[in-house]
Amino acid sequence: MRVLRETKGRKGKGVTLVTGLGLPDEEMAALGRELRQRCGSGGTVKNGAIEIQGDHRDQVVVLLGAKGIKAKKAGG
Repeated sequence: MRVLRETKGRKGKGVTLVTGLGLPDEEMAALGRELRQRCGSGGTVKNGAIEIQGDHRDQVVVLLGAKGIKAKKAGG
């Protein structure tokens, strides 16, 4: 599972992208909701990935680790 920052197609605005979870849609939506609340930011779940507005990579990796999900930071 990867946690990365992406700006492509967003007019230069960055989002934190969580990919490779492989969870059912309901669990993915619940996890996305929790991550957005913990980061204090908006976002969405689409195309099998969780998008959180802004650069929250470090915080997301720590939160996922606390839930027992191994995650790696990817990209610069």
